[in-house]
Amino acid sequence: MIHKEATISILIAVLTSLVIVSFANWLSPNYSWIGWSIAGFIMLIILQFFRNPSRSIAEYNDNLVYAPADGKVVIIEETEETEYFNDKRLQISIFMSPLDVHVNRSPISGSIKYFKYHKGKYFVAWHPKSSLENERTSVVFSNGKKEILLRQIAGALARRIVCYVSKGDLVKQGEDFGFIKFGSRVDIFLPLDAKIKVDLDQMVKGNKNIIADLS
Repeated sequence: MIHKEATISILIAVLTSLVIVSFANWLSPNYSWIGWSIAGFIMLIILQFFRNPSRSIAEYNDNLVYAPADGKVVIIEETEETEYFNDKRLQISIFMSPLDVHVNRSPISGSIKYFKYHKGKYFVAWHPKSSLENERTSVVFSNGKKEILLRQIAGALARRIVCYVSKGDLVKQGEDFGFIKFGSRVDIFLPLDAKIKVDLDQMVKGNKNIIADLS
């Protein structure tokens, strides 16, 4: 399945491919295979980036926090969260390379208590300052007992963050709530008593890996 955010990118890729093939044919019919090869490669890159594999939750449980994105766990630490909670939280950060699925999925069911978009810079996603200075959105999910903050962070290549929820919305665990184009990062801020279920440098998949237990 291809994500709906791919529409414009696919159109641009098709037009670019037509130009490349036409130029190769203009140079010489002998070069047409080069044009078709480049066009095929461009389309393959776009389609693999915007892929949206169907993944069901194995166990619906609002105390279990599922990975909201595919990628590598690059941070597990206690930190001061200053935008919403204004207290200490456990932070888990997942870095998404351009090769990862970039769909963002709801880690728990519940309601959206807070949403804010921040304009910002475009440091590489693993840069320490990216969490607070890059373009980003902050979304707080509540299961009725506890709240977690999820931050979508643009990277050096990512130039568009898409988020489909707003304050007051009800969400279901595992459903798509956003998309980040190209390399980027997701930060999750959890209560200090949450039980972490992943390790540093572990590769995780959205809706498949449980990253924390809130119970």
